[in-house]
Amino acid sequence: MRRRPLLLTATAALPGSALARPAAEPGRKVLRLAFQSPETTLDPVQTNSDNNTSTVLSQIFEAPLGYDYLARPARLLPVTAEALPQVSADGRVFTVRIRAGIFFAEHPAFGGRPRELVAADYVYAIKRFYDPRWNSSDLYLYESLKLPGLSELREQAVKSRRPFDYDREVDGARALDRYTLRITLGVPDPRFTYLMADPVQMGAVAREVVDFHGSDIGAHPVGTGAFRLKSWRRGSQIVLARNPGFRGAVYAGQPAAHPLAQAAAAHLAGKRLPLVDEVVVDVVEESQPRWLSFLEGRYHWLEVPLSFRAQAAPNRRLAPYLARRGITLQSQLRPDIVMHFFFMQHPLVGGYTPDKVGLRRAIGLAFDGPALRSTYFQGYGLAAQSTVPPHTSGYDAAYKSEMGDFDPLRAKALLDLYGYVDRDGDGWREQPDGSALRLVMASGGSQADRLSNEIWKRSMTAVGLRMDFEIATWPELLKKSRAGTLMMWGYSWTAGSPDGGFFLAIAYGPNASESNDPRFELPAFDRLYERQRLLADGPEREALMRRAKDLLVAYMPFKVHLHTERLDLAQPGVLAYWRHPFMRDLWRFIDVPPAAD
Repeated sequence: MRRRPLLLTATAALPGSALARPAAEPGRKVLRLAFQSPETTLDPVQTNSDNNTSTVLSQIFEAPLGYDYLARPARLLPVTAEALPQVSADGRVFTVRIRAGIFFAEHPAFGGRPRELVAADYVYAIKRFYDPRWNSSDLYLYESLKLPGLSELREQAVKSRRPFDYDREVDGARALDRYTLRITLGVPDPRFTYLMADPVQMGAVAREVVDFHGSDIGAHPVGTGAFRLKSWRRGSQIVLARNPGFRGAVYAGQPAAHPLAQAAAAHLAGKRLPLVDEVVVDVVEESQPRWLSFLEGRYHWLEVPLSFRAQAAPNRRLAPYLARRGITLQSQLRPDIVMHFFFMQHPLVGGYTPDKVGLRRAIGLAFDGPALRSTYFQGYGLAAQSTVPPHTSGYDAAYKSEMGDFDPLRAKALLDLYGYVDRDGDGWREQPDGSALRLVMASGGSQADRLSNEIWKRSMTAVGLRMDFEIATWPELLKKSRAGTLMMWGYSWTAGSPDGGFFLAIAYGPNASESNDPRFELPAFDRLYERQRLLADGPEREALMRRAKDLLVAYMPFKVHLHTERLDLAQPGVLAYWRHPFMRDLWRFIDVPPAAD
């Protein structure tokens, strides 16, 4: 699961010179893309669940499993594994055989020789999440599974202040022989195989490379995937090149009946992957230069910026001027949530007493969600009723809650009921004890961020609540959130698998300061979360998830606004492109025309 900025633009456009199209060698196929926000680091354990960074890393690193690119609903396939894992009867032990003859991209750490992927590389990759040196924000994904021996290794390193002991064997993650990986969980998890399909959370990492680069490993990703890092200008451009040592697998899935899937499968038949020689990714944070560059033909596809949707697809149909150029349109409801959270340890908006709960509920009811959807999101997207998004387990299209309501009158009534009233006649409400009440929302600084902030300020002013804004960059806000120094902040979570349980995990107490940014702690909720995760998908699990969703609506650590709809435009000549709801390692399947002579 990955965080995205709440708004699909961030701080500033690149200078015009940065958008000059670099020359490509004639005959070479170069896929050109644009990101709307900068990457963080190219080390899997240090990504802070950033979506763009994870997308790049997913082209470089490989997990044992992956998704069938063209199958819908989502279907798992072996990638570096010979077959899907063998799972013990109690759902705790997963054994997988790694295929022989897979090699890491060339690197000096390997002494000039090809280095074969082995099971121990996956053991090492998992252990890195536990190493205090890397302070991984994604450790909770493993800690919650209670892999035997790994938390103890971490605790030993913390207490002794000595390096993490990678050489000590533990039952949680073990190489039984050169190619056999066994992972043992402390608790059953029927959906653990989804984690085994995540190239960031379980991508193989070579220990020699990490030792070679040390603290600078975030600039030197080396994996077994279809691409390797060629060059990187931080926050500006990332260039990936075909990995010459890649095994050149062909697509062997079961495509859906959808016309796009059938056309893609026909094009991919018998072709060895990847189909392009290079991928160039520019970071263009403002929407206008990103949009204009696509129209000029610089980028092969583009997620249409929200402010240009009316130009691209009036009445949800491809604009004629684009259709005449051979540009095509794809749309998809995302498995995501756009939300804001309240830091539950903050003395103003945090806490579990009726007055604090009432304040958060009033803020949620006062926020003009319909305006956010109609103005910023141009009418696209689905009003959210809970934290669980479409396309995932636990989502119920019939579920209705206060989460989706906009009701300023009820908001005012709640504020009055709990003593948040204007005592001095200045037009602004005070706290029940008479002290000042000033809400502070963290935000990016782009034009689009300002639009969202205007809706927030207008909404709060309408019910007598004063709101100010703390402006910073996306990486800075991530750091402040982890440090617990923000009162309120918003972004999006996007699903990395069909398991909706993750969207309850962001409120699970033990995940505080990791995915649980509000640091919400409610024992009744935690018990429901723990019970549902042990169950296979079905009515019993759905019932527990519904009760957990009800508690999040009642206590309101999050105000979830909507599930977004994505519009993608693709240039003529782009072949086999069909956005998958979960997988990110899809660039190897895409074909583009070769550069002209």
